[in-house]
Amino acid sequence: MNAFTQQRAGRQRCNFVSCSLNSEMSAGEARIGKLAPDFNATAVMPDGQFKEIKISDYKGKYVVFFFYPMDFTFVCPTEIIAFSDASEEFKKIDCEVIGASVDSHFCHHAWINKPRKQGGLGPMKIPLVADAQHTISKAYGVLKEDEGLAYRGMFIIDDKGILRQITINDLPVGRSVDETLRLVQAFQFTDKHGEVCPAGWKPGSDTIKPDVQKSKEFFSKQ
Repeated sequence: MNAFTQQRAGRQRCNFVSCSLNSEMSAGEARIGKLAPDFNATAVMPDGQFKEIKISDYKGKYVVFFFYPMDFTFVCPTEIIAFSDASEEFKKIDCEVIGASVDSHFCHHAWINKPRKQGGLGPMKIPLVADAQHTISKAYGVLKEDEGLAYRGMFIIDDKGILRQITINDLPVGRSVDETLRLVQAFQFTDKHGEVCPAGWKPGSDTIKPDVQKSKEFFSKQ
């Protein structure tokens, strides 16, 4: 079998809809345009205390809810620290950031208490949710069932509790905090103004009126 034949056979075995990777992921209940799955779980809060929280507690604000695979790993602390350090930028636009993994709240707490220079998180400005029973990661469709950990799922939830954005990364690659902030800003702009945001839009950039005639105003400048 030559390389082309192997590639074609591979596509037949693994198409866009059904792939071996997907067979290891839970289906989940998270749907764009629908209410985000609610939960009641223990989180380690920024003050170091344990607290039961729910997504519905944050109604009235935007929420960035992200999953990471496991505590005491390698890519994960770079993401969590970046989101934590940027938390004030999110708060300025009335958005809260929450992290979650399948570890216990005790494990989260231990990792927070380990210095950053030793691979720990150090003091956190965002809650870290414990999903030790895997119920939340299953509900959001990010559980890698064969390993019992979560893919790098990220969910932007609006102030009405509606899911507006879903991305799921495979385990080796981290996410961009700057891009996440941009997406929240873009969704908030469309909520307020009713115009739509083109590729790479940033606050202050031109937007598009969603009308055949009025959209020409934007495209005439390109």
